[in-house]
Formats: sequence, C-alpha cells, structure tokens
Amino acid sequence: MSVQPATDELLFTTDEAGIARIVLNRPQARNAMTFAMYQGLITCCEAITENPAVKALIITGAGDKAFAAGTDIAQFRSFNTAEDALGYERFMDRVLGSLERLRVPTIAAIAGACTGGGAAIAAACDLRVATQDARFGFPIARTLGNCLSQGNLKRLSGLIGPARVKDIIFTARLVGAEEALSIGLVGEVVADRAALTERVDTLARLLAGHAPLTMQATKEGLRRLAEDEAPAEGQPHPGDDLILMCYMSQDFREGMEAFLGKRTPEWSGR
Repeated sequence: MSVQPATDELLFTTDEAGIARIVLNRPQARNAMTFAMYQGLITCCEAITENPAVKALIITGAGDKAFAAGTDIAQFRSFNTAEDALGYERFMDRVLGSLERLRVPTIAAIAGACTGGGAAIAAACDLRVATQDARFGFPIARTLGNCLSQGNLKRLSGLIGPARVKDIIFTARLVGAEEALSIGLVGEVVADRAALTERVDTLARLLAGHAPLTMQATKEGLRRLAEDEAPAEGQPHPGDDLILMCYMSQDFREGMEAFLGKRTPEWSGR
C-alpha cells in the first residue's frame, strides 16, 4: 500500500490493486469539511490523474456517525462580501468538478449523516453505496438560509428529478437509506459499516478489472451531455444573483450564528 501526502483530516492511500481511497477524517466533528479538506480532494484527484496505476477511487468518512456533515460552519463567519460568497461557490464547483472529470470511476461509501457539502460530494461520485442508517439531505432552509449553486441543483435534479430536489430542500428533511435507494439517490444499501467496506472493496476491484477507456468515455460523455456552456472569463455565472441574495442576507448571518449558538434562527426574509 502506498500512503500519499495528506493532512490528518484527509487521508489518501492507494493499494497494489490500483484502488485509491480517500478518508474524510474528522470523526469528532462528524467529518464536517474544512476548506483545506476540500482543497485536499482536488489535490488527491490531481495525484490520481498523474498515476496511471490507479483504476478506481473510494471516498468514505471516518467512523460510523457520518460520511460528511457538510462544510464546517465556523468558516463562514469571515464572509462579508459578494466575492466571499461567489468565490466559495466557484471553489466548490472546482472541488466537485475534479471528481466528475476524474478519469477513473468513483464510489462514495456512505455511513451515517451525508448532508450539505458531504451530500454534494457523494452526488458528484459515479456510484453510491450506503448503510441502513445513512441519512441524506440539505437542511439549509432551517439552518443557514443559504442556497445550492446551479451546478449542485443540476447534479441533484439529474439524479432524483427537480420535484424531489424541491421536496428535500423545502422541507429540510433527511432522506433515509431505503427512500434514497428507491429514488435513485444511492445504488445499493447494505446492513452496516463492515458490510459497506466489504461491498465497496469488491465493487472497486470489479471496476478495476474492466476496460478503463470504456468507463472513462462513458463518464466524460455523460458529463458533457449535462454541461452548460461556460460563461466567458469575467462574466457572471448563471445563478450568481441567487447566491448573493442568500449569502449576503441578514438571514444567512442569523442562520450561521444561530447554528453555532445552538438556537433556532429567527428568519426575516432580508
């Protein structure tokens, strides 16, 4: 097994079978993602691209409480300008795009909570396997009062359809594993963490034995079909006005402080 450079909060290994593994490693914080961890995902994808021996990638969270419980909310306290909000969403587009553009198939191994940015990472993977106690969602309508980017909305609606995206976001509910399976949010459900590890390892080795160019062409072809034309350099992106409406609002500041203060936010619609 080869252990690649990584922080303590994001572990990256490859084995002799060509299987790469990324572990989101903040179990004490339910694997909530820091900006450094997101950047680490990009770096790991770059390392995989440069290593032809890698045939598949598994992403999972440490412990059995969560795959990843979104972005670490404390980091949003520094957001004061439009550039902060748009820069964050551009950054997230790069993170998720690095997974979608990766030449090898990616598998999200999901146990426990898979919410916010964690759910976005899982949705950007090619295949998703979950334990029976997995829970999925974007509870931002009752927590932070921010919004998903156009890219994330498109990705989710491609998986489960726009009506279900509205249901999940408007109600701020978490979807259980069996419902996630029935609506196509995950492809398989297994009993527990041990069964999850065994299943995704078996699946990754199956994929590693298949024609890599067939999988790469299929993955890239589907990505191109779903991709909108990129705006010219310096031009606004679709949905920028919606991002700014939420991230620059009093409600977003109130939601963030209420979340960190463990109280119910008081929404004003401003």
